[in-house]
Amino acid sequence: MIIGVPKELKNNENRVALTPGGAAMLHAAGHEVLIESGAGGGSGFSDEEYAGEGAQIVPEAGEVWARSEMIMKVKEPLPSEYDYFREGLTLFTYLHLAAEPKLTEALVRSKVTGIAYETIQLPSGGLPLLTPMSEVAGRMSVQVGAQFLEQSYGGRGILLGGVPGVPPADVIILGGGIVGTNAAKMALGLGANVVVIERSADRLRYLDDVFFGRIRTLMSNPYNIANAVQKADLLIGAVLIPGARAPKLVTEDMVKTMKPGAVIVDVAVDQGGSIETVDRVTTHSQPTYEKHGVIHYAVANMPGAVPRTSTLALTNVTITYALEIAGKGVTRALYGNPPLKLGVNTYQGHVTYPAVAEAVGLPYTGLDSLLPIS
Repeated sequence: MIIGVPKELKNNENRVALTPGGAAMLHAAGHEVLIESGAGGGSGFSDEEYAGEGAQIVPEAGEVWARSEMIMKVKEPLPSEYDYFREGLTLFTYLHLAAEPKLTEALVRSKVTGIAYETIQLPSGGLPLLTPMSEVAGRMSVQVGAQFLEQSYGGRGILLGGVPGVPPADVIILGGGIVGTNAAKMALGLGANVVVIERSADRLRYLDDVFFGRIRTLMSNPYNIANAVQKADLLIGAVLIPGARAPKLVTEDMVKTMKPGAVIVDVAVDQGGSIETVDRVTTHSQPTYEKHGVIHYAVANMPGAVPRTSTLALTNVTITYALEIAGKGVTRALYGNPPLKLGVNTYQGHVTYPAVAEAVGLPYTGLDSLLPIS
């Protein structure tokens, strides 16, 4: 198979879909790898490194898209890339289509097979290709939250961990999954008071055990959320429903009760956000805005700020699936890999993931009904 890796176009997105090591694995398996010149530069990988591992360096993105049977990316394509779509192309990337109706329509119209990293799901419920970026984003949420609490950024002027004789900040985390757990680790390590709000009693018990009771846990309901939000110095939205829009758990009225200069970091913004006042997506170059006296951070590609770490972590988990798709072809790979089948969001002009279809208002078609009989 011919696999293409174009340079990412999203604002300050310095990750790349494949490391030179990943390119070497695909090349060793007999595949052709096309890398757009400069694609790895933001992550510290030179064209020479890729070429040394057998990849071809291609000067223009258009040529990469045109020659490739499968495109590997990090973030969803931007409108300027929609013209590259064509029938027979497989797109393997984070898609987050529930918040991207126009992209979904473009993929359906052009009959691209869109395989989303974020909906590949194991029988255990784990999301193996989303997990490493969730780990990065969860840890970063506390790091950036601590920064924007500084007065020079408009924050309350609070040190997250306090000092002897001065209380630490109150960090409220909505969601106890991978993002929330990693946020709790960082916040606790910096000495903050940490509260995790989660709807699963079993998950709350787990978190209480692994943190040895050093964090507070609350069952998710509107009453508990409203009380916790009012006390928050840093509020982190860490809610995920695979493939679907994030539920709005924090209302605008709740945000109005927050302290002046408090900070909100909504990690779920790429799925629509879990906080009502997160009504826009921000970028690394302009990461925040103020509403009701509260600083809002709503960057949809947080791991792009630490691209070296993120690219290495991403290739660690995507390469196995890429090798299977390339080695067997898309259809045969889907038959033998149920988690990969769950990653297919669009196929032959249809939306094949129910939560995406519901979110964007398009008909849902089960993937099994579209696949040829094996």
